[in-house]
Amino acid sequence: MPNVDLKESKDWQMDSDISIIDEITTLSSDLNLTAVTAVENIVDDICTFWVDKNQLVQLMQVVRHDLTHPFDMCFDLTAIDETERQHKAAHLQDFTVSYHLRSYERNIDIRIKVGLSSADKHLESICAFWSNANWYEREVWDMFGIVFDNHPYLTRILMPQTWQGHPLLKTHPARATEMEPFTLPPYQQDKEQAALQFDPEAWGMKRQDDNNDFMFLNLGPNHPSVHGAFRIVLQMDGEEIVDCVPDIGYHHRGAEKMGERQSWHSYIPYTDRIDNLGGVMNNFTYVMAVEKLAGITVPDRAKVIRIMTSEMFRILSHLLFYGTFAQDLGALSPIFYMFIDREKLFGIIEAFTGARMHPSWFRIGGIAQDLPKGWEVLVRDYVNYLPKRLDEYEKMVMKNSILKARTIDIGAYSTQEAIEWGVTGPGLRATGYSWDLRKQRPYSGYDQFDFEVPTGNKGDCYDRCRVRIEEMRQSIRIIEQCLNNMPEGPYKAEHPQTTPPVKSKTMQDIDSLIPHFINVSWGPTIPAGEVFMSVEATKGIMGYHLISDGSTMSYRTRIRTPSFPHLQMLPLISKGQMVADLIATLGSVDYVMADVDR
Repeated sequence: MPNVDLKESKDWQMDSDISIIDEITTLSSDLNLTAVTAVENIVDDICTFWVDKNQLVQLMQVVRHDLTHPFDMCFDLTAIDETERQHKAAHLQDFTVSYHLRSYERNIDIRIKVGLSSADKHLESICAFWSNANWYEREVWDMFGIVFDNHPYLTRILMPQTWQGHPLLKTHPARATEMEPFTLPPYQQDKEQAALQFDPEAWGMKRQDDNNDFMFLNLGPNHPSVHGAFRIVLQMDGEEIVDCVPDIGYHHRGAEKMGERQSWHSYIPYTDRIDNLGGVMNNFTYVMAVEKLAGITVPDRAKVIRIMTSEMFRILSHLLFYGTFAQDLGALSPIFYMFIDREKLFGIIEAFTGARMHPSWFRIGGIAQDLPKGWEVLVRDYVNYLPKRLDEYEKMVMKNSILKARTIDIGAYSTQEAIEWGVTGPGLRATGYSWDLRKQRPYSGYDQFDFEVPTGNKGDCYDRCRVRIEEMRQSIRIIEQCLNNMPEGPYKAEHPQTTPPVKSKTMQDIDSLIPHFINVSWGPTIPAGEVFMSVEATKGIMGYHLISDGSTMSYRTRIRTPSFPHLQMLPLISKGQMVADLIATLGSVDYVMADVDR
């Protein structure tokens, strides 16, 4: 870690880039797009454009194809029910559809927003511009009832096909106690079973062609190689996969809806469960988003501790991936050795936080408590221990001829395909594209650390595994720099409206006890506004898009997870594979269904 004071470093901030506004406005004028305006009062500094719904397609043509350096990734697509919002601009209608687009060449993001009325919840699909918009549009229809005209197949994606209503509408109950007791009489059970039957024709598939009769095979939802409750319907020509339909939603538990009924503080434990292998890294992006809204400056010591523990969870997640990936391909021994390494690291996490997989340790303004005495010894022992183990695994796994035969040139995709389908993280870097949020858009002081960004060459199963192995080595480098350069000072910001006073002071004076009680029981009041923050999580880029209405709870909590778009890509990369190849491909993607379904 360079000898630079963290106070001199500044977190990367989205460059509003007036040239983008000028360029889009000029091209829009050429196409007579009169309803395009730029909104500059978003706290995250992402350029935000509003467009009339009837001119959306023309504007998407501009930003996707007509710009010199176009916005090549549909990073996220979501909606907001504005009907109960108190602090809103006059131009807001009943619903807002928000398109979050990214240009990798420019290293800049923009938002395009469209307002809709309750009487006309129709909007043109943009699947023709970005392939991965398919699932996002299905999710918006599922959750909000907004119809995307000319969508390839607009059907529910997270909720059961028999579900009544759209859960993220403000009129939809947020708690089970607000609904009638659940019952499942025989006639309803028959309907549920019938809804699960796969209809190939509805997905544009044929049961036969001139020469073949196709077979449809269910892989999952209860199968060890799909790593969770996840079903893939395979269209088979003999042993070859012709096409497939990923069927998600079995883990859906309404994490975004829960954000509308929990206080800003009490929602932190819910974030732990999004990527159940990511631990505190799930807290990271959420608390940074709240801090951005509230204008909280995090102390340097808290920043470095956050980075150190986040990289520990990156190692924990990658070790589990490494072991299960080898297991999926027939090597049973490695996972037992790697679980020993995970247990050693979990021991350190438990010493720090009092918990293991889901410590919920980050807080708005810092962390829950300071590091315990003797933490340096624990961390240094592990930093010295793991690299030698990784060298042993290299011989055991990566040089194994069977594993190489089953993974090299299997499940490969290009950089262009990865960006088109919204792939981020190791899956993108395995194609040879060196793009890591910690480098390109440093946050929380990552720009002060010395580490490399591992990349692959072919974007195949082997490269995706190789990249994660090298990332563990880089995480060790980062943790060692944290160990050697840990700043002194407070571990939590002193911000009275959002961060409770230190617990030990509450037993000494009433002026600490009262605000502590109010802030913990009612939660802080966060200023009205909108923000998006993201981190380079274990499986790709995870982000939180938060809207505050000036109350103790979030008005809208949008969670952009990496695994959701990654699974959407399966039909592309599985065609022509054998089922055994698909097992290798699934393992190399490194997804968790809680991250997909939320």
